[in-house]
Amino acid sequence: MHFTGTIWRPPYEANSALLQVTAGCTHHDCKFCSLYADLPFKFRISPMSEVAEDLQELRAYHSCAERIFLTGANPFALSVDKLTEIAQKVHQYLPRVKSIGCFSRVTDITPKTLEQLKELRQLGYDGVIIGTETGDDDTLRFMRKGYQSKDIIEQLNRLDEAKITYHISYLNGLSGAGNSPKAALNTAEIYNQINPVSLSIVALTIFPESDLFTEIKNGTFTETGELEKLQEQKTLIENLTTQTTLYANTVSNTAPMVGKLCQDKEKMIKHLQYAIDNIDESELKRYRKNIRHL
Repeated sequence: MHFTGTIWRPPYEANSALLQVTAGCTHHDCKFCSLYADLPFKFRISPMSEVAEDLQELRAYHSCAERIFLTGANPFALSVDKLTEIAQKVHQYLPRVKSIGCFSRVTDITPKTLEQLKELRQLGYDGVIIGTETGDDDTLRFMRKGYQSKDIIEQLNRLDEAKITYHISYLNGLSGAGNSPKAALNTAEIYNQINPVSLSIVALTIFPESDLFTEIKNGTFTETGELEKLQEQKTLIENLTTQTTLYANTVSNTAPMVGKLCQDKEKMIKHLQYAIDNIDESELKRYRKNIRHL
């Protein structure tokens, strides 16, 4: 298999067959991100000869696969023609595959027409994972995400119209110390206007390879405290009305939880309040400092 660098996939893609069609990120400018620092290039598209070779290998060892997950930061940035070619190859080698997932930026959806999105859905593209990170415009701007909160609503509503399901992620603490209430409320307002299958909450963990680490050293960004992060998560959940499944169970989460907002909301809020009331800030900071890798 032609895997390049560290391969990232969500926990819920554990049973999916992995296929590299891109490596790196087309944007590669978010201040907080160090996920692709090990690559000697910004973004690379795999030659179709490599894709075909990998599909041959998957056919030999994973012939019953029903879902393919395309690796890389944002394969959905590829043109419709290229995504179509990839899907056709997938179905040629693995006829049991029912769906094809991948990571996507909000801006990767923009150039695709509604009809093109519908065509991609017919080819199997579904369960796309989008790193929205926040719905707070000041934070989006400072972190150089490359879009505004209104774009999240507009583009994800287009996915709804095309019948392409999607998951989103929220980066807790991204707005910096003292800004959590505003960020949580603004994000809830945005998320209540979209329909994600799931919302994954990841707590900001800053590594030396990121530009944000330099911002902290220069005094231009103050990291959100650990208890403030928990309060931010609590405020976000309290104000969400969208009925989705929430995951906050990565190594970054100091009060892990999984639940459905329609039935577990109060339980999750109580869980967070208990953590806020009973866990010491210094203990949580020590835990965060010892995280070596996400």
